[in-house]
Amino acid sequence: MNPSLDALYKRRSTRNATRLGGAIHLNDRRATTCVPMTPVARGVLLALAAAVAFGATTPIVQRLAHGAGAPATAALLYAGAAGFALLSRQRDHEVRLDRTWWPRVLGVGVSGAFLAPIALAAGLARTNGTTASLLLNLEAVFTVLLGAVFWREPVGARVAAAVTVIAGGGALVGLDHGGGGGTSWLGPVLIGLATLAWATDNTLSRPLSDLDPADVVAAKGAVGVLASLLVALLLGVAWPGALHAVGIVACGAIGFGASLRLYLRAQRVLGAARTGSVFAVAPFLGALVAVILGQPLGGWLTVAGGLAMGLGVVLHLGEEHDHEHTHVALEHEHPHRHDDGHHDDHTHHPPVLGEHSHRHVHVARTHSHPHGEDLHHRHHG
Repeated sequence: MNPSLDALYKRRSTRNATRLGGAIHLNDRRATTCVPMTPVARGVLLALAAAVAFGATTPIVQRLAHGAGAPATAALLYAGAAGFALLSRQRDHEVRLDRTWWPRVLGVGVSGAFLAPIALAAGLARTNGTTASLLLNLEAVFTVLLGAVFWREPVGARVAAAVTVIAGGGALVGLDHGGGGGTSWLGPVLIGLATLAWATDNTLSRPLSDLDPADVVAAKGAVGVLASLLVALLLGVAWPGALHAVGIVACGAIGFGASLRLYLRAQRVLGAARTGSVFAVAPFLGALVAVILGQPLGGWLTVAGGLAMGLGVVLHLGEEHDHEHTHVALEHEHPHRHDDGHHDDHTHHPPVLGEHSHRHVHVARTHSHPHGEDLHHRHHG
């Protein structure tokens, strides 16, 4: 690496670093001097954390937003998400979001922060919490399909079987439209449309995952808030009471802001399809919270569909992608770690532990190991 760049990076990073045994440790709780976690395993844990944040808040949003208009609920949710992003910015080891990305951010904001939450809020008003949570599994199906079509992410036999099982389980849950709690045909359809919109968001946002996730969440949230607020004002929809509104904003901060930030970091390592498949555990947590809150479990079709979706998630989590591949020599900048098997061709003095970002050079190499769809393993056919 260029010595001047290395010196500049060390001066920049030391401001927010603490010395640990001669190494610079960036404020990254995931860094460790023990046996390093593989990038794929780290990505899976990040996606699971995102799923917990989103899944646990969905039934709560349904209860707090009762009687409110869908655009009003969407505006409050993404106001919370954008606020969380602005308060949690960490500039020292991320690549900034600049104006060249705004067309893609606009597409992500319209699909994921405007259409999806409005469809979800409208669907939640017409569906019991358990059924609604389980139907959110369809996002994994759509994300895998769109990732394969637009990014040519590999879909092996195991993933194809998982997608089929999850889709079949979703169909069973949708058929159980009389499972109690006011579920109608329109509710499951609207939630299905929400998952398709979020899958579109996931697909469009894959290149954005290499940028500062706080910037991406804040920009996406701003688009969603402005669009939803405009529609809410034009239609004159009802707004929730003050306490419920505060609760919805809090749910947006956790279930959309924190969750999306974790999701983008996972997508950086795993790609769109695999991150979406791991994220499919969120609906089951949401269904559990809904039952705890007193929502009915549904009929036998809902139970059968939930079990089928669970099987699909297990199939997804057990999938591995491993083959011999060649990396060409290149120079670029992106967040990276030195224990991931691809960034040991440049060093820092003293060593840097944890994720950081600077311009660096890769030498050409050929090797074989399990990998996801990160920046160094993008498949193109």
